[in-house]
Amino acid sequence: MVFSSPMSPLETLQQLPIIIQAFLVVSVLHFAVSTVKPLSSQLFLLLEFALTRPPKLSVPLTDAEATDDGIKGEPLSQPQLSIPTEPNQIQCWDPSTLQHLGTVPAMGREEVDALCRRAAEAQKKWSRTTYAQRRMVLRTIQQYILSHQEDICRVCARDSGKPKVDALLGEVMTTCEKIRCINQNGQEWLQRSYRPVGPMMIHKTAYVEYVPYGVLGVIAPWNYPFHNMLNHVISGLFSGNAVVSKVSEYTSWSAAYFTRIVKAALEVNGHDSDVVQTLTGLGECGQALVQSPYVDKIIFTGSPGVGRKVMSGCAPHLKPCVLELGGKDPMVFCDDVKMKDVVPWAMRGCFQNCGQNCCGVERLFVYESIQSKFLTAIVPRVEALRQGVPNAVCGNDGNVDCGAMIMPAQLDIIEALVKDAVEKGAKLHCGGKRNSSQKGQFFEPTILSGITSDMRISKEEVFGPVMCIITVPNDSDDECIRLVNDCDFGLGASVYSSSQKRAVKIGSAIRSGMVTINDFGVNYLIQSLPFGGVKESGFGRFAGPEGLRACCLERSVVIDRIPGVKTSIPPPIDYPIEAKQGLNFSMSLMKIIYSESLFSKLAAIVQLIRNS
Repeated sequence: MVFSSPMSPLETLQQLPIIIQAFLVVSVLHFAVSTVKPLSSQLFLLLEFALTRPPKLSVPLTDAEATDDGIKGEPLSQPQLSIPTEPNQIQCWDPSTLQHLGTVPAMGREEVDALCRRAAEAQKKWSRTTYAQRRMVLRTIQQYILSHQEDICRVCARDSGKPKVDALLGEVMTTCEKIRCINQNGQEWLQRSYRPVGPMMIHKTAYVEYVPYGVLGVIAPWNYPFHNMLNHVISGLFSGNAVVSKVSEYTSWSAAYFTRIVKAALEVNGHDSDVVQTLTGLGECGQALVQSPYVDKIIFTGSPGVGRKVMSGCAPHLKPCVLELGGKDPMVFCDDVKMKDVVPWAMRGCFQNCGQNCCGVERLFVYESIQSKFLTAIVPRVEALRQGVPNAVCGNDGNVDCGAMIMPAQLDIIEALVKDAVEKGAKLHCGGKRNSSQKGQFFEPTILSGITSDMRISKEEVFGPVMCIITVPNDSDDECIRLVNDCDFGLGASVYSSSQKRAVKIGSAIRSGMVTINDFGVNYLIQSLPFGGVKESGFGRFAGPEGLRACCLERSVVIDRIPGVKTSIPPPIDYPIEAKQGLNFSMSLMKIIYSESLFSKLAAIVQLIRNS
């Protein structure tokens, strides 16, 4: 018996048809490139940051922006947005002192369209910039932020009434993390996404590419004026778009400073600053932005009621939109938690930014066996919170824990919700009313327990400094899940337990867009994660690759894998077609590709040859 020596892999390859050889070589090279590419791209990025430095910005500041006591004047008695003597202007005031800050234009349709047109023109050139050029603009903004942290915090505090620490954590830190994450990962997230082609199209390469929409229209809320504007400017610019932001009429004063920062960063790097525009105005202004023919997509953050109007405005134009509509986020404390570990998170979740957070804790579910202990621990801490003016102005030192409510009407909403709850049996432990010791728009930090499903406060968004405690009877996980999901909103959730497995099981049963286990709010500091909700909390996502790609059109592309190897139409199905032969040929081809039986495939090959 003679045994032949086994062929080497190279000899085996040489025995294959030339087309198969070429296909295998290309496949191996593609695998190698796809493996090495992420490593090489990070190395090139490291070199880019090491060898280049962003230019320094010089952005002029007014006295009110540069110093805590830069605003002089007595508090307004009853501040209103509209000024009878200036119908085309909106009045701005500090919600903590009620001091007049200035006015901004109440823009109408013509002004909105003019600015959107300028943005669309500038975007044509901006879309051709390289990722390195876009990173440099963002790095320039980042460098300025780091050098002017207190200025930005002061302006946020003055316009939105929040303490500077809240501004640093909720406005500055989140914005810097967004820039860092986009600069490090954005180019990779927007690379072509290659797709499998299947046996029939094995000679083709298929991929999805992400093409800038053009002009993104952003309608931003009032709770975080700096971050809510910069958030979409960062992702919009990096993805090659222009961004037109309609800022809230309640926080329009600060937008002038924040816009100057972005425009200066574009100009100092040699780009047209028209690619970013800021709109100020009332509902008419937002409506004009939604309906503008120069705007390609809308990103809205606000209430479900207004969100429906935005969606309705987009519908006649078939204009896509992202709706982030707030939440009624639950925080769950199981019976096995350590009290000293969870109490600080309850405080942070309910009272950061005076409760004016889309993903703030609106419902605190405490298991029955630990509720008494929890109340004993939490009530003194809430009673000890210092509330007042966040800047050192009007005789104040700014040393406060809780600031003011940004929107005057929110005070009425909170007051009505608390009153309804107490009338229906909830227990008021502290707070529950406006802070009469302050001249501004303040509502006292409040604790309510005994919240039940028939109370408005269990269903409606409070958006204020109110801790609503709901008892989980019999320490039942199943009942906890039922109570949590008995809500129209579904943005985020937090679950605490000494058993991570138990907490994950509860969290996975909650109907929401985000869940954090044994922590609160940290998902937003992981900017690689998408942000958004379900149900009344809206749809669509921003942040993460999902959010960055949502700034782009997804375009499917098919090209030849091997030069010269193209798709040809077999004679039996080329026009004019002989019906019987064409049908038999096509059915044989179907069996070759899709039959699970080897015998059927072989028989189909014979049939295919006969009908060729």
